[in-house]
Amino acid sequence: MTTASTATASKLDPELKATATVVVLGTIMAILDTTIVTVALDTLARSFHTSLATIQWVTTAYLLAIAIVIPLSGWAIDRYGARRAWIFSISLFVVGSALCACAWSAPSLIAFRVLQGIGGGMIMPIGQAVLARAAGPARMGRVMGIVGVPTVMGPVLGPVIGGLIVTTVSWRWIFLVNVPIGIAAIYAAWKVLPRGEGHHGKALDYVGLALLSPGLFAFVYGLSEVGQNNQTFTSPKVATLLVVGVVLIGVFCLRALTAKAPLLDLRLFKVRTFTISSICIFLLGGALYGALFLLPLYYQVVRGMSPLTAGLMMAPQGLGAAMVMRYSGTLADRRGAKAVVPIGMVIMLLASLIYTQLTPHTSLYLLAISLVFRGIGMGLAMMPMVAASYSELDHASVPAASTTTNILRQVGGSVATAVLAVVLQHEVEVQTGVKSFAFSDSTAKLPPEIAGQISAAFGTSFWWAAGATAIAIIPTLFLPSKGAIDAKRQATSMAATAVAVD
Repeated sequence: MTTASTATASKLDPELKATATVVVLGTIMAILDTTIVTVALDTLARSFHTSLATIQWVTTAYLLAIAIVIPLSGWAIDRYGARRAWIFSISLFVVGSALCACAWSAPSLIAFRVLQGIGGGMIMPIGQAVLARAAGPARMGRVMGIVGVPTVMGPVLGPVIGGLIVTTVSWRWIFLVNVPIGIAAIYAAWKVLPRGEGHHGKALDYVGLALLSPGLFAFVYGLSEVGQNNQTFTSPKVATLLVVGVVLIGVFCLRALTAKAPLLDLRLFKVRTFTISSICIFLLGGALYGALFLLPLYYQVVRGMSPLTAGLMMAPQGLGAAMVMRYSGTLADRRGAKAVVPIGMVIMLLASLIYTQLTPHTSLYLLAISLVFRGIGMGLAMMPMVAASYSELDHASVPAASTTTNILRQVGGSVATAVLAVVLQHEVEVQTGVKSFAFSDSTAKLPPEIAGQISAAFGTSFWWAAGATAIAIIPTLFLPSKGAIDAKRQATSMAATAVAVD
């Protein structure tokens, strides 16, 4: 194939652009809702006359529901087809959103958030599978760069949008805004997405589901309990949940390697590029959600900002990511993930080092500029990683791969948040000498001495986050180059041709 024909084949035709638009429209809702509620928790606690400890489950229940339902997405695509599965998941998300807006108590809101999360958990992996199939290997990085915008910007912009809604109208509109957007996404999907049917002969792996879903629930729930009521990883409740989760997930993994039709095809990890990309995705998920946990707390606790202002201070990261994400995919298609991802991770590391030196008077302009560069690094790294994970897989393996990578990103974020919560709490106690220091949403200004001590605790915590980012650079060095991928594809094509001739 000539250079001109290759360039033409790699362009995004109108049909593929329309498919990408539909996927982005759906995924942005589900990803925004992972963080959009965080700034409204205090308002919700007052509205329902309950404690913050109880109302925290509005966020935790949603994340747990997402983690549990993600494994079903690959089976749903194979069984019913991507178009039907996509429309069903968005419909469930819209119904859950409408019910959340009508909630009359904290328990009802938490229950409806579970329903919303069940729909939202399937949206992202199904959307990635749809795009991967439509784009093909030559355009994978470019199209993943498009869908990656909501992946990175959603968690960052969630607190900003939530703060604006809570401040100007009512908390119920946090959920109501999803209804018209969701209806538009359903209509667009009905018109645009291909109408291919699923393979109706594949049965659901009920045993695998009975092992993995409770295992993920126990593990993520255990992580979410760390820091609550002075609990640590060694507390009986947390330790029991984590051990049960690890055992169930371990048994699932052993079974999945031998089962004929497992819920997750762990044999994909025999593909070297998929394994390396999966490790990178797990670590990058931790880097994304870890910073989203630490920085808003610093802005509110140390700098005395309101939740809305703290949310606005996170916006530069999304801006930086949006600036480069589409181009990073194009660059990855042309030169390979190995030429792009390590650079992005190094930029992220250098930008993160600024936060290890936090004080009560650190320039807000410096922090904002650092966030822009951190977003640029993340934009260069994230979707080329995802695209690389698909680069050596066949068409039929894409749904299973999409499901696996989404679970890894979600769990990576949960692990990072839990670990950083423990580190931060410990460092605050060491610095201040105060046991069980209470982080509140209060905007009252701290005394200078206490503010300095807590700033130092945040700085130490960011050293942990920076260390994790540094570790994440190592596997990116083993991602495939463009030449290696092209050579493997050519060899595969020649082998297939030889078989056909024989």
